[in-house]
Formats: sequence, C-alpha cells, structure tokens
Amino acid sequence: MATASGPHDAAKSSQSTNASSRSLSDDQFSYDDAIVRMFVGATILWAVVATLAGVIVAALLVMPSLSGGLEWLSFGRLRPVHTNAAIFAFAGNAIFAAVYYSTQRLCKARMWSDSLSRIHFWGWQLIIVSAAVSFPLGITQGREYAELEWPIDIAIAVIWLFVFGGNFLMTLVNRRERHMYVAIWFYIATIVTVAVLHVFNNLVVPAGWFKGYSVYAGVQDAFMQWWYGHNAVAFFLTTPFLGLMYYFLPKAAGRPVFSYRLSIIHFWSLVFIYIWAGPHHLHYTALPEWASTLGMLFSLMLWMPSWGGMINGLLTLRGAWHKVAADPVLKFFVVGITFYGMSTFEGPLLSIKAVNALSHYTDWTIAHVHSGALGWNGFMSFGMLYWLLPRLFQTKIWSEKLVSWHFWTGTMGILFYIVPIYAAGLMQGLMWRAMDDTGHLAYPDFIETTQSIVPLWWIRVAAGVLYMSGTLMLMVNAIMTWTKRPPVYEVPVYSAPPLASEYHDDAKPGTSSLEGAPVLEVGKKVDLFARMGWHRKWERLPIKFTVLVTAAVIIATLFELIPTFLIRSNVPTIATVQPYTPLELAGRHIYVSEGCYNCHSQMIRPMVAETKRYGEYSKPGEFIYDRPFQWGSRRIGPDLAREGGKQSSFWHWTHFENPELVSPGSVMPAFDHLLTSELNFEAIEPHVRAAAMLGAPYTEEEITGSADLARAQALKIAGDVVAQGGPANKQDVQAIALIAYLQRIGTDLFRTDEPEEAGATETEPAETEPAEAEVAVMVP
Repeated sequence: MATASGPHDAAKSSQSTNASSRSLSDDQFSYDDAIVRMFVGATILWAVVATLAGVIVAALLVMPSLSGGLEWLSFGRLRPVHTNAAIFAFAGNAIFAAVYYSTQRLCKARMWSDSLSRIHFWGWQLIIVSAAVSFPLGITQGREYAELEWPIDIAIAVIWLFVFGGNFLMTLVNRRERHMYVAIWFYIATIVTVAVLHVFNNLVVPAGWFKGYSVYAGVQDAFMQWWYGHNAVAFFLTTPFLGLMYYFLPKAAGRPVFSYRLSIIHFWSLVFIYIWAGPHHLHYTALPEWASTLGMLFSLMLWMPSWGGMINGLLTLRGAWHKVAADPVLKFFVVGITFYGMSTFEGPLLSIKAVNALSHYTDWTIAHVHSGALGWNGFMSFGMLYWLLPRLFQTKIWSEKLVSWHFWTGTMGILFYIVPIYAAGLMQGLMWRAMDDTGHLAYPDFIETTQSIVPLWWIRVAAGVLYMSGTLMLMVNAIMTWTKRPPVYEVPVYSAPPLASEYHDDAKPGTSSLEGAPVLEVGKKVDLFARMGWHRKWERLPIKFTVLVTAAVIIATLFELIPTFLIRSNVPTIATVQPYTPLELAGRHIYVSEGCYNCHSQMIRPMVAETKRYGEYSKPGEFIYDRPFQWGSRRIGPDLAREGGKQSSFWHWTHFENPELVSPGSVMPAFDHLLTSELNFEAIEPHVRAAAMLGAPYTEEEITGSADLARAQALKIAGDVVAQGGPANKQDVQAIALIAYLQRIGTDLFRTDEPEEAGATETEPAETEPAEAEVAVMVP
C-alpha cells in the first residue's frame, strides 16, 4: 500500500515552459540546491577524515609506539576524534544533505532562510573543527559521544535547535504540500529528541573555559549518560537515516513505499520505545537492577518496530529487484538496510542480561557498533551521495565502474572488520570468565587475553584501510563529476498554489469493513482506528505533530528518570566515602584528559570471575563524588575500580615511563610526558570550588588553600617514589597527581574510620571489611 503523498507526488510540481499556462494565484519558487552541494562536499571530506582517523586509532592499538611519544597522538586522545568525526561530521553532514534536499521537495518550498542555512553549514563545520582540535589537546568531558566541553556544547545547542531546527520548522509552516510525508516525521523526531538529549545530558558547572563538571554524579551520571548515549544512536544515527531511506530509496527504485500504515506504526513505536532502552548498557553495574531490567525489556520490544522499518524498506523494492543487479546505488541501499536489520536484531540480543554478562566490556560491542555504523549509516550515505551527485552537478557520474568498485571494496571492508572483532569479543568474554577445576581463574593475567587477540586487531587495521579506500574512490568520483559540471547551474522554477489558511477535509468519514458483521461495536471502532485516518489529520498540522513527538519523548523520559532522582534508596550512601583531595581531583582531571576511560573501566560486576580478578564488587555509594562517572564501556586494560594500594607509587611512575617494564606485552602507550610536564597547583582551586558547588563537603579554607594541600600531598607521594627507588624532586609534575588519584581509587569502601576532613590523604585500604550497618548496597 503506497503512501498518499510520497516523494514522487510531492516533487511533481512541474516546471512550466509556458508562463501563460500558470495560474495567476500560483507561487513560483526554486530550490536551494547550493546548500545541498555544500553539505554533500562536507560529507565526503569528513568520510575520508573519519575513516582515516579510524585506521590510525586501530594501528595505535597494536603499535602504540606509532605516536612517536607525542601526547596528542595517543590512542586515548584520538579515539574520540574518530568517533565524533564518524558520527557528527560524516553522518551529521549526510543527514543535513538529506534533510535540505528532500524537505524542500516534499514541502514544495525553498528553505525558509538561505542565511540560516549558511549559518548552519559553517557553524557545524566550526564545531567539528573545534572537536578535532580540542580532543588531541586533552580537552574532554570524558563521557562517551558527549566528550565536547561546555562552550562547544552551547554552540551545538544554538546551531542545532535554533538555526537548523528553526529553519526546518518554518519551512514546514510555509510549505505548499498539505500532508507531511513520512520522511518529514522522522526529521521532526530527530531534531526534537537530539535537542532534549543534548541539553539535559550536558548540564555542567564550569571550572574554567576548558572544563565543566556534570551536575550529575556517579550512578545518576551513568544513567543520564546512557540515556543520552543510546538515544544519540537512536535519534542521530537511526531516525534521520530512516527518513533518508523513506525518501531516497523510493526515488532510486522508482517505486512507492510499500506500506503507509507500517510506516506509522514504525515511527511512533520507535519514538516512544527507544527512549527507554539506554539502561541496558549498565547491566550488573552499580545501577539499580530495576532500571537496567526496564531498559532490557524495552530494548526487546524494539525488535518489532525496527524490523517493521527494515521490511518496509526492502519490500519497497518489490517489482524492482531486477534494477538492483545493475544499479550500484540500489546495491548500497539494500546492503545498508540489511545491516540495519542485523544491528537492530543484535542490539536487543545484547541487552539480554545473560548475553550482556559475556559481551559487555569486550570487542563484541565494538563489532556490533561498527556493523551498524559502517553498514547502515555508511552505505545509506554512500547510496544517497551517488544518487545526488549527477543531479546536483547536472552531469553524468564520472565513473559508474568506480561506484561499483566502491561498493564491493566497502562491503569486503565491513566483513573483514566485523568477523575478526566478533571473534575477539567472544575470546575476551570467555577467557575473562574461564575457571579451572580448582576454582581459580584460568587466565589470571589480563594481558594474556590482550595478546591472544592482537592478530585479530591487525586484521581490523587492514579492513579499515579497505573501507577507507572506498571513501577515497567516492571523493575522486565526486571531484571528477564536479569538474564536468556546466558553467552555470540551471535553476528550475516551479509553480504551486499556496496552502489556504483554512482547510476543509471533504473526505467522507470512514466506515468499518466489519459493518453488518456479527461483531461488537468496539470491534468496529478498533477496525476503523486501525485504518489510521486519524493520522492523516496530524500530517497536515506540523506544529501539533512536533508537540506530540516532543510529548512522547519527554513523557517516556520522565517515567524512566524520575524514580532514580527522587528515591534516595536507589543510591545508598557509605559513611567512609569522602570527596577527593585537591591533588587527587587534579589527578582525576589528568586521567580523563588522557582518555584513560577509553581502555579502563572502574566497575567490578558481581560475578565470581570478576571479584576473583579485581576484588570486591562495586557499590552505588562509592561514586557519589565522581563527575564524570568512569565505569567505562570497554576493557583494553584491566579494571581499575580497586587499583588503590595494589601497586607502589614507583610502580605507577615506571608504568607511565615504559609500560613494558612492569607489564610485558602491554599495549598501553608510554605517558612519559606526564613525568616532565609541570602541574599548575594554582589552577586546582576552580576544580575544587566547582565540586563544592555540586555538593562535595569542602570547607572554604580547603577551597582557598587547595594549592597548599595539593603541594603537601604531592611532596609525600614524591617522597614515596624516591624511597622506592625512583627519581628525586618530582613533586611538581603531573604524574604525581595522577598517582595520587590511582592510589585512592576504590579504597574508601575499606576504611575503618571516617577521615576527619575532606583533605585527608589516606590511600591504603584496611584489611577488614566494613561493617554491614555502615554500607548499604543494592546487589544487582
């Protein structure tokens, strides 16, 4: 069943060749394809940059010495460059190209403001460049997919919501097509939900121009982050690409969308259900069990609407499958939609607790993410770009053969990437939990696991090069097509009547197909509702539609978040847990800046293998002063939740200088710059003051005297390093602050007496367990 107003119908405002044939009441207008060309060019450029960054990061993982000792080229600092370039630069610009091209044609209207379109383009590129500069410099929030610091976050909110969102909404208001096509629905959901996610997840108290501390801490911060993180995938990498699919696939295939009703069910189910699913990223952590279970249940429910969308896309090709063999654009779309189906099957699978217990913190998650990103987002973008290039540049594509080469190269690149990384993930999970007949760990040394999967990581590097070569083919093809463009682009002028201010629906009220049948009246009403005539009314009311989408998102969010923030028992306090000392707080800032969270977790799950390997499992009350939380999502190195007191201070010093000396086979890069870079003690006070504003019980004397307190603790740790055989007079370097933080992690739980003040420097755990009355825990 085709839609009543598909991309073909909406774009049929024909260009009149005879002015006298136009109605005097019709509007004449043209489309702004120049802005589409700008976003297409940016998409291709950032596709190359994102894949190149991915290859570099993958190579650094197996050969950390490739950084040449330069701190801004380390794995920890460059990984967010890769992820943000792939998500917000490559995929983001592809989204904008799709929206600007399709919206104008679906609305029979030029974008409301050409100026806002240009501000959007240049503002977004400036944000991307800011990210590319700030991450290598160690300027980061340390929260996955939300690493950008607060000044850039404010710029994103302004550009996204007011510039892009305002321009889009005003275009809908001034449209000449009465009903909004399904792609528009997904664009509305994207704009609204991403704005809500971004604003509420990035509420911070600034501690300077380059550092802000989240208003959430510990368990609440983890909850908010994965509410954001999962739904950034949902509403930045899924819904806009579904809008892209609903417009460009029918155009390329020359077929209407398979089912109008299925598109309605698909849309509203995703909007309401997706927002609940984030907590499944936190199974078996210190998050209350009810929250992660709720996330799992809603993740499982996502199977149906997600596959409904996949089926709607693939069945749109009914009667046109013969075109797929000859048209590489359709090949990209078919493979992209297939990977969407695979990813949306695997996502709910990984949310099941029994499966997640094996997969979490392993490379299985990495393979899952990349199958979606490279297959679904990448191939849908490539298909759209190849469809757009000849139309935007008004000439034939330079090389059809190169398009086919890109398709096959990219497909092989994806397969060579995900297959070995799936294998690596399974190996990690099974080796971490393996126990021998005596009840001991079969692989007690974490590095054994790492070394066993390094060959598979090398295959990933080769696969990344293969996939990246496809983006280079795209760039060459686009540049050569651009050189064949006409001297002056033709700008067609279209004609369409403006929408009347009042609309009277002449359609007769629907009647149930069950009329006359021996069924209850309620059955007839349900049948009539299922025909979805009510939705046709919503489709001609963009403001109401946007409000309804916003309400669905906010209501679902509130049902999920309010219990965690209002019920104190969900985050029990522990009497011995105290805020970090000024030096430890500075060390934690260095830990985050270096991107250590990309490789290490700080969350021991209540599993026998984990407690045997790392120690006592983590409790919710341990993290009340952690901003941001550092539970991690991947273990390239061992968990650090109980790191405090395990090693001497000189061991940590040597580990920074040359990890191989104390951990043979380690893939950790050297951090010898920390051994020489001076620590600015005077810059610590703003961090302490921000923490105090957020509830840490520092006295005013401790805040104003934070530099002196930090120097005193640094002198003690530097003395320990000397006593243990290390160099002297190193109390003023950054490594000392980082050692102070590492020696503190996880020790508060084992204190037998409560410190007298927040500036206490005790780091050694007591031998005895805390009394049951002192520690209230919620066992997952």
